[in-house]
Amino acid sequence: MNQPLWRGAGVGRPAAPVRILHVGLGNFFRAHQAWYTEHAPDAAEWGIAAFTGRSHRMADALVPQDGLYTLITRGASGDSYEVISSISAVHAATDDLAYLEYWRSPNLALVTVTVTEAGYVLAPDGSLDLADPALAADLAALRRGATTGLATTPGRLVAGLTARRAAGAGPIALVSCDNLSGNGAVLRRVLTDFADRVAPGLAGWVDANAGFVSTMVDRITPATTPDDLDAVRSATGFDDAVPVPTEPFTEWVLAGDFLAGRPAWEAVGARFVPDATPYEERKLTLLNGSHSLLAYCGSVLGHETVAEAIADPRCLAWVEQWWDEACRHLDLPATELAAHRQALLERYRNPAIRHSLAQIASDGSLKLPVRILPTLRAEYAGGRTPSAAARVLAAWVLHLRGRGAPVRDAGGAAVLAVASGGLGDSVDAALAVLGLDQPGLREAVVDAATHLMADAPG
Repeated sequence: MNQPLWRGAGVGRPAAPVRILHVGLGNFFRAHQAWYTEHAPDAAEWGIAAFTGRSHRMADALVPQDGLYTLITRGASGDSYEVISSISAVHAATDDLAYLEYWRSPNLALVTVTVTEAGYVLAPDGSLDLADPALAADLAALRRGATTGLATTPGRLVAGLTARRAAGAGPIALVSCDNLSGNGAVLRRVLTDFADRVAPGLAGWVDANAGFVSTMVDRITPATTPDDLDAVRSATGFDDAVPVPTEPFTEWVLAGDFLAGRPAWEAVGARFVPDATPYEERKLTLLNGSHSLLAYCGSVLGHETVAEAIADPRCLAWVEQWWDEACRHLDLPATELAAHRQALLERYRNPAIRHSLAQIASDGSLKLPVRILPTLRAEYAGGRTPSAAARVLAAWVLHLRGRGAPVRDAGGAAVLAVASGGLGDSVDAALAVLGLDQPGLREAVVDAATHLMADAPG
């Protein structure tokens, strides 16, 4: 009989004292930031209290395991298994009392965030979307003095900062690990704007007492499948309800002020730089941008995973064309970009990683503005029509019209309305959603969509 995975079974390290709070307890966080903390030489001093997003499922699974889980690292030559012990406490998002108590503790030094682009509740112009009903409700509640029952990430973080200010618990760092260019600056703008609307002086306190850290994060982490649970049982003898599969490659670049200390992440490969922007832009365009291309183009052609799609010569050529467009606007040496492109192809072709295109395809209305549109606009500014970017938009339109991966998008009714009417109508609606009106773009997108439909099966 297999053993349960928990610290009482003699597995993993003893729980470290909580000095990190994490918001957004998903697979990527557990493969990335939790892995770096696990391997830091001072890991015994840096425990993580992790809170889920909207779903309680991960807390329900990890609490009985004392926060332990198995990281499955899948390489071309085989799999390796490691128990990660860096999560000292696990909570559902609704555990407001525990959440605020951590914020009030002077031992808490930093808060990391992985809530996806949607979690920042941004308007199309990049400002805080105060028209969002949930955000408006959180603002009203905070103005009344409530700090519990909040629904949005900005609301919850400002509630935490409010509690810390009241407790006199000292400075803290907030570390954004989401795929947004200048993510630390975005988080600062969102929280200071929101705090300024909550209470007089709160935004000034945040400016003086909170350091905001921008990061570039990278590690391909597929969703967990029943086969992963079986693999862990067979290889380790433990029943793990929520193992995490990932690839050998990992990268973390950070820039900003840690006002109350941090783990020695640099000892396990994290890079601390004055400005993370060139690395963020490289990742958002080369990796995330090509992932979106493959998610929409590849699924329209009938593929289900990144490895399947990149093996299709058509998809490979489209990815290379996209990279050519994007690299013209990246502020890194050409030799470094070429090496990074080759490394990405090797990662995409890893036969052991099943990275679902449907998983990548979600929330395109939020992802495309940060992954594709900067290159598109830069190409137009250089006097060129961006054919590779137009192809991604075309495939997204077809996706919204029911071709390829299932549609899951936080953009709401305006995005779903793209499916109405003929192809030209859909393209017009999609460009309006994205705020695009460049000359010739409509024709380029319609043409690319027409060719994609001709290549699609059935």
